[in-house]
Amino acid sequence: MQNTPAPVVITRRRALTVAGGVLAAATLAQGVPAFAAASQDADAIVVGHGLAGLVATAELAAAGRKVLLLDQEPEASLGGQAFWSFGGLFMVDSAEQRLMGIKDSHDLAWQDWLGTAGFDRGVGDPAGEDYWAYKWAEAYVDFASGEKRSWLSGLGVQWFPVVGWAERGGGLADGHGNSVPRFHVTWGTGPAVVEPFEKKVRAAVADGKVTFKFRHRVDELVTIGGAVTGVRGAVLEPSDAARGKPSSRTVVGDFELRAPVVVVTSGGIGANQDLIRQNWPARLGTAPKFMVTGVPAHVDGRMLAITQKAGGRIVNPDRMWHYTEGLRNYDPIWPNHGIRILPGPSSMWFDATGKRFASPDIPGYDTLHTLKSITGSGYDYSWFVTTQKIIAKEFALSGSEQNPDLTNKDILKLLSRIWQTPEPIERFKNKGADFVVASTLPELVAGMNKLTGDGLIDLAALQRQIEARDREIDNPYSKDAQVMGIRNALAYPGDALSRTAPIHRILDPGAGPLIAVRLNILTRKTLGGLQTDLSGRVLDSAGNPVPGLYAAGEVAGFGGGGVHGYRSMEGTFLGGCIFSGRQAGRAAAGATAT
Repeated sequence: MQNTPAPVVITRRRALTVAGGVLAAATLAQGVPAFAAASQDADAIVVGHGLAGLVATAELAAAGRKVLLLDQEPEASLGGQAFWSFGGLFMVDSAEQRLMGIKDSHDLAWQDWLGTAGFDRGVGDPAGEDYWAYKWAEAYVDFASGEKRSWLSGLGVQWFPVVGWAERGGGLADGHGNSVPRFHVTWGTGPAVVEPFEKKVRAAVADGKVTFKFRHRVDELVTIGGAVTGVRGAVLEPSDAARGKPSSRTVVGDFELRAPVVVVTSGGIGANQDLIRQNWPARLGTAPKFMVTGVPAHVDGRMLAITQKAGGRIVNPDRMWHYTEGLRNYDPIWPNHGIRILPGPSSMWFDATGKRFASPDIPGYDTLHTLKSITGSGYDYSWFVTTQKIIAKEFALSGSEQNPDLTNKDILKLLSRIWQTPEPIERFKNKGADFVVASTLPELVAGMNKLTGDGLIDLAALQRQIEARDREIDNPYSKDAQVMGIRNALAYPGDALSRTAPIHRILDPGAGPLIAVRLNILTRKTLGGLQTDLSGRVLDSAGNPVPGLYAAGEVAGFGGGGVHGYRSMEGTFLGGCIFSGRQAGRAAAGATAT
């Protein structure tokens, strides 16, 4: 199709706005194309039906706007990555925290955010990559310590009462990490986070305000005079692929749709390992040759380049978030499917050669520092050496499908974690390619070397390190940072109740069998992206809004092109989609008001 401007239709609204130059002023203030007219197909087009897209669409529909919601995937994948998530949300000074005796505050959360983000790219310069990221961070911490919980609760979202303590940090009060537990697991996990917004959008579909356009792959943002006026792309053949499974890319037609605003909510690059390697930062060492993939194949990052071509500015592309505790899924849903272990603090962590990592490379403390240590070892993997007693209490798996008790809101099955190892953990232990189970340390080391085929683990060296650690638990104090961390965790009632095993010797036969877990790098999140102002308007290279163009969610670095800075505090990805989707949806609704 040719990029031909739509004919100008002189409507009553257009005539009134032209009078007195009001139209020009509104165009500058709101970023809406001056030629938006009655020939439009909708008031807004949202590209991407993940969590951010659903939230933005719900806000637009609530304001009475007519919305086209497009995605290249079939209806089965509505909700995107969020559906597969553990459902963790970062909140500050919540009712759940107070119930657990946690004293949190906005000031402490902001201190932690700044220490974690490490913003250093022009925070005070409107042209800087971190200028809007910093402002988004301020707004998000205000949201997380303010109306976030009450607003979501009003939508029917509930949380498991024990607050998790993720990313415990690098050891300094003003450095990386959460000073206190803030990871609120949604009762119902990821599907329960998606549910209220999906309900709102489906209700709007029934009311004629929203139209789903599944299997519509956007290949171009249509622009006229520098303003985005719509989208153009390919219609893909119908697909009955189950949620998360790859769908066909066979083209059966094309389309062009017009609207005064387009909101891009298409996600990041987590399944596109070529793009990940292309943007891999030198500060994290050499990109691993082998990584497992933590998101479905459709998380391909296509819309980043497409939006950049239409004038949008991409910032902080080298900032990314990949996990260090990835397992190869024995029952994969998408290609190269990886599952993350969410570990407690007790497993010993070794590099591929059997050398123990030092602090802060402790389970649950500093993900990216540990990632750098792994890549610096010259190998793509590392090892947990642990016990049955530890995995029974401390191992959880990311993903809604790996937590049927929480996802299905099954209280009895949830309580069974008290006296038995969760069934998904046992299945991975028995069927997964990355587990070695043995009664003795010599048998364990033989199994580790057989699994990798490289013979890197020396029994005597491994035994010496484990025995040294085991001697440190005889006193209630220690110089071993990990042992001190275990005791710190046991001082928090939530960890003592559900996430930290009683401290014991790794080589205690009563805690066995011994278990070694090969850990792979797991791809996951894009921390940089399209730079946006606090209204979600996409900015160009000069820092000006691209008329008619908005973005939210991971494609926008969860706000501003990088609200997390260099690192995440966890529980902030879903919340970032919700907050940025709400901001962009409300702003786009205001910009299209009659």
